[in-house]
Amino acid sequence: MPSSRPPTTVFAMDPVHLPLLFPPPLMARLTGVADLDPAVVVRDFADPAAAGLLARAEVLVTGWGCPPLDDGLLSAAPRLRAVLHAAGSVRSLVGDALWKRGVTVSSAVTANAVPVAEYTLAMILLAGKDAFTHRERYRVTHAYPPVAETAGTGNVGRRIGVVGASRVGRRLLELLRPFDFTVLLHDPYVTPAEAAVLGAESLTLDELLRSSDIVTLHAPDIPETYRMLDRRRLALVPDGGVLINTSRGALVDPEALTDELVSGRLHAILDVTEPEPLPAGSVLHRLPNVFLTPHIAGSQGKELQRLGRIVVEELERLVAGLPPRHQVLHADLARVA
Repeated sequence: MPSSRPPTTVFAMDPVHLPLLFPPPLMARLTGVADLDPAVVVRDFADPAAAGLLARAEVLVTGWGCPPLDDGLLSAAPRLRAVLHAAGSVRSLVGDALWKRGVTVSSAVTANAVPVAEYTLAMILLAGKDAFTHRERYRVTHAYPPVAETAGTGNVGRRIGVVGASRVGRRLLELLRPFDFTVLLHDPYVTPAEAAVLGAESLTLDELLRSSDIVTLHAPDIPETYRMLDRRRLALVPDGGVLINTSRGALVDPEALTDELVSGRLHAILDVTEPEPLPAGSVLHRLPNVFLTPHIAGSQGKELQRLGRIVVEELERLVAGLPPRHQVLHADLARVA
């Protein structure tokens, strides 16, 4: 995209995210390489007030709350050459028409993987200390637990099963290296030799579930992973095992998981559920062996500027005639988030 003039660039997202994605230093870099009005954010591609701007647009900077990038957008933005997504997956955002036109698509999903992996590491460490169970007991007894109750507590030698060597999964594998864990990995696209380089032992999904104290899900939400943890597979997890889900609720059979949790056989740390959010009457809200958070593992607050930084860097590269570092290819969507 090298040119003698900066490309006409338009924001398309919920404007509430803009100041966190692009604090003043990043906004200054962005406006330094783009013909961009920071005060204008398009929420509806069919809005007549946006027609003139979209007709000139060469780059869209998108984020959460962006309308679908479909035929209507392409009609409104005939000069569009690149979409830089300041969020995670573009799967539900980018329509076939955009891919057919050959518009370059880039995503900040790599930056969004960082806090998810950090959240997961924190939960693994807390689960290994049985912190959630001890908290519930302490609230009732107001006393320290007897030694006999803590005999199985601790993170030394814990077997951590990572399902999916996605961006999040790979970042988590890096974070797990300093700890005294045995790390297991299931990913059909990763060979045993590649898993070893990542610091893990490659297993089938069933083998991983049987062998893990803590199972953490980082596979994409695609047809092949729908309900991958069904009733049969959940039953393979050893008694007292912990399931962590920061991926998508669709990967787990919700009824089967609820049954396991109500029985008390398993524990769960769930940042995502199905449905999402859970209804107020869900039993999961009341179970002492379930730790629920409201989809916060991904970028929040100050972490959003990481996403904005990637977008700025991508546009700087495009203006300089360099390929994007975080390009999303249509062919890859069949197996990534």
